[in-house]
Amino acid sequence: MTKKDAPPRWDRKMQQRLARGEAAALGELYDRFASLVHGLAHRVLGDDRAADGVTREVFAHVWENPEAYDPKQGPLRSWVATLTHRLAVQRLRATETAALAQDGSGSTEELERKVRRASVAARADYIVTSMPTPLRTALELAYFQRRDYRQTAADLGVTEDEARRRLRLGLQLLSTAHDTGSGGAR
Repeated sequence: MTKKDAPPRWDRKMQQRLARGEAAALGELYDRFASLVHGLAHRVLGDDRAADGVTREVFAHVWENPEAYDPKQGPLRSWVATLTHRLAVQRLRATETAALAQDGSGSTEELERKVRRASVAARADYIVTSMPTPLRTALELAYFQRRDYRQTAADLGVTEDEARRRLRLGLQLLSTAHDTGSGGAR
């Protein structure tokens, strides 16, 4: 992607191409977002076949409803991720409700807890993969390699204040995974 085609211009152009029915646009969109969509769906559902189904649903929805995306509301990537999350949660609820009805074991409260956990985990994954590389790298060093801010600063070659800033901002972004007010597709 060239500098001048960076979002949101790319997003608007993609929406226009989809609205005109350009199959090549759908292929381009799929190439760009398929791993995101499948990964988020799998994180919610825990099943490859179900994630494949959600992936197909998401791209079918985008193809059939390109006007549903509003570039003023945010990037196309976020809209696709929100749509994926919504459809995956719907599928999880339907699957778990059917299993609950068939087995008779469990409760709707357990189902909602399971859906909530899957939803928060998928949102956290999306936040981490979407955050700027400097923030993500600092968090990865602190979490996976158990580095404190001083060690993180040394590893990254930045000041301790900068390392603290990156860690704080990264954790603030990650803490929004529990927010429920941001659900639903645009």
